[in-house]
Amino acid sequence: MSVLSPESAAIWAAIAGVFILAGMVKGVIGLGLPTLSMALLAVWMSPAAAAALLIVPSLVTNVWQLQPWRGLGRLTRRLGGMQLGIVAGTLLGAWLYGAPDGAGARVALGIALVAYAAWLLLAPPLALDARHEPWLGPLVGAVTGGITAMTGVFVIPAVVYLQALSLPRDALIQAMGLSFTTSTLALALALAGRDSYSTPLLGASLAMLLPALAGMAFGQWMRVRMPLPVFRRCFLAGLALLGVYMVARELMR
Repeated sequence: MSVLSPESAAIWAAIAGVFILAGMVKGVIGLGLPTLSMALLAVWMSPAAAAALLIVPSLVTNVWQLQPWRGLGRLTRRLGGMQLGIVAGTLLGAWLYGAPDGAGARVALGIALVAYAAWLLLAPPLALDARHEPWLGPLVGAVTGGITAMTGVFVIPAVVYLQALSLPRDALIQAMGLSFTTSTLALALALAGRDSYSTPLLGASLAMLLPALAGMAFGQWMRVRMPLPVFRRCFLAGLALLGVYMVARELMR
């Protein structure tokens, strides 16, 4: 049975549930929709199909995250080199590796999830000297793009770099939205170039927008009603365990 042409509504309900959960996480902490949706969907479908499904929900929620528009131009100029690196790294990675698919992509995704969660849980905060931004930003963007091409996840090392810039909280959320928007568009181009993004997949991705937005709205409501550090630690620990499971499952086959 094709996951993208299901014989039962239960499959669609499960996929919608993933996007509701991932949207909720993004609403609470400002990131996590593509990471969590890729991690959960890739358990039972190919990473390429999972990446294609997240394109529209990821793009729309990240554009939403770019608000307020005031200051976006200045931030874009500052992070422009990083954005160019993301596009170049994603397209080059897609040309070298192809669309994220198969056991190798699942192992790479699992390792990326564990590394991401471990870094944010255990590593001390970094502070970057602004003098290094002109060369380090494009490099971080290119590495992020390469990892995106392999796994469909675009938080590593982009989020670590953005956090090291010591931006104000609202500017950091906006900067992550900018980086994730660029990564989503670059991934869509990469998937289209590898014939991994068909019209049915686009329709399915559009259908998942409403669950993602509903989850994000609920997450924003939850943000002011729960201790954020506790939620963040539980989320990252869950990602790490899921990553370990994905790697172990593929290596034991």
